[in-house]
Amino acid sequence: MDRPACAPAQPRLRQAQRLAALRAEMDQQALDGFLVPRADEYQGEYVPPAAERLAWISGFSGSAGQACVLRERAAVFVDGRYTLQAREEVADALFELHDLDDQSLSAFLASHLTAGNGGVARLGYDPRVHTQDQVRRIKETCRKLGGEAVACAQNPLDLAWRDRPAAPQSTVQVQELRYSGEDSRDKRRALGAALAGAGQAAAVVALPESICWLLNVRGRDVPCTPLVLSTALLYADGRLDWFVDPAKLTSEVTDHLGKEVALLTPEDLGPRLDRLGGMTVAIDPATVSAWFFDRLAAAGANLIEQADPCQLPKATKNPVELAGLRRAHRRDGLALTRFLAWMAVEAPTGQVSELSAVDKLLSLREEVSLYQGLSFETISASGPNAAICHYRVTEASSRAIGAEDIYLVDSGGQYLDGTTDVTRTLAIGQPSAEVRQRFTLVLKGHIALARARFPAGTTGSQLDVLARQFLWQKGLDFNHGTGHGVGAFLSVHEGPQRISKVPNRVALLPGMVVSNEPGYYKADAYGMRMENLQAVVALAPLPGEEQAMLGFEVLTLAPIDRKLIDLDVLHSEERAWVDSYHQQVLAAYLPQLAGATASWLQEVCAPL
Repeated sequence: MDRPACAPAQPRLRQAQRLAALRAEMDQQALDGFLVPRADEYQGEYVPPAAERLAWISGFSGSAGQACVLRERAAVFVDGRYTLQAREEVADALFELHDLDDQSLSAFLASHLTAGNGGVARLGYDPRVHTQDQVRRIKETCRKLGGEAVACAQNPLDLAWRDRPAAPQSTVQVQELRYSGEDSRDKRRALGAALAGAGQAAAVVALPESICWLLNVRGRDVPCTPLVLSTALLYADGRLDWFVDPAKLTSEVTDHLGKEVALLTPEDLGPRLDRLGGMTVAIDPATVSAWFFDRLAAAGANLIEQADPCQLPKATKNPVELAGLRRAHRRDGLALTRFLAWMAVEAPTGQVSELSAVDKLLSLREEVSLYQGLSFETISASGPNAAICHYRVTEASSRAIGAEDIYLVDSGGQYLDGTTDVTRTLAIGQPSAEVRQRFTLVLKGHIALARARFPAGTTGSQLDVLARQFLWQKGLDFNHGTGHGVGAFLSVHEGPQRISKVPNRVALLPGMVVSNEPGYYKADAYGMRMENLQAVVALAPLPGEEQAMLGFEVLTLAPIDRKLIDLDVLHSEERAWVDSYHQQVLAAYLPQLAGATASWLQEVCAPL
């Protein structure tokens, strides 16, 4: 389907008016430029409407990006996942488009950042929405250019945004022990003891998902992720100050938290930080905003930079969490399997659109027990739309799924006992030889990663090549990571582990959950991805092994489209893996199905 080269006239006019309003506020603060990140004060992937600053100023709605607005020109920076989306959403008459990396921003500023008064060029930033690491890079860039990075006491975009929505006030809910597997007090005391052992009095905990995990609470402040937007200070004796809107709390929550958690308002945060003067405070420059560093430094605190203390224990799921994730994936996978059976019948008629497919899958998930909503907006993409690897279907973009299309569905659910994320690619008709070959190369990479055996200390970066090797042999690749961490009824994209070409020093540990999702995308033609979630586990030793080895337990169960598999490209061990996987799918779901759906499942899971 042909796509417009730039944003339509009315949105372009609106963005022009907003740019003018922002530049007027910049003039009031004597700024020659201003940076607008996608992130909000809480550094989350999803932000509430009140924090959709990048979308407000530029029209770009993706989950990763940044804008730089200068006096005479502006640019939006996005990564490879969102290049095509940005071209469609952003008015090219108002914003240039560039790759999202420091070099691109540096080059843009070097060419265009000039002082309006002929003095030193001033680039503004809001220290609340940039991490300390990001601000250091901003300052270094400005220093090299002979300019100045200016921390804005008031965000000029917020001042220009006259009809900005109110902050969210969802009610906090308790995550019961039968799902969390560990009492909040035990978590806090264990982390506090680690602080004490390192001679640290307190730690800043600024990521809402860390706080939700630590306190065993969940909320609905942002789409798709059960977060309570808040911040916290954890002390060495296990006490915690929680800075949260009191309107979000109930008596059940306060009783659950107990006396070791002090409930304070967000307005109390600054004064409480000021009281840490002279104390040693642990703080993460990669996740905590520069505003905390500035305030604590002004108070005279001794800052020790280290990772968020919750990140690693949160990522290494306990046995209760892993059991819950297995159950959630079985229930979720049954809903997806029913959807795939429905698609096999309905899609070839030409009566199914990308949007109606989303609605059908949602209706099936809503029938699943413990369902709490989507874990991200469903990617439902056919034909050329599937070549946009993070495509989001809208009323305007939705196309009818053609009888000969390749269709990609990437979706997931939030359940009280787990978070899911799964991608399947379907051939609606008979796929071409090229499509079958390239899907099979993707599948081979998926299988190689799923079957990997590796020693303790191995990182995801070291395993990434396993998923790409067969594509590389044909001069092909995909422009996104191979795997991301996944939470337990928390964020569908969780750190600190990942599987990616991007270097990562975090070793994969038993209990971590990661995705396995190699893909291939041919611009303006088709796209494909094969994604399961898998947990890192200790493997039983094989004869002759001299050290303990780790591997993966596959959590996701749903059929793989056999029409897309070129058997001549798979070797015998890979065929055996597919057959064994499909036997697991049959064993899990056939007893719960009947009639035509049961017959379909037996057919699509038949041995290769």
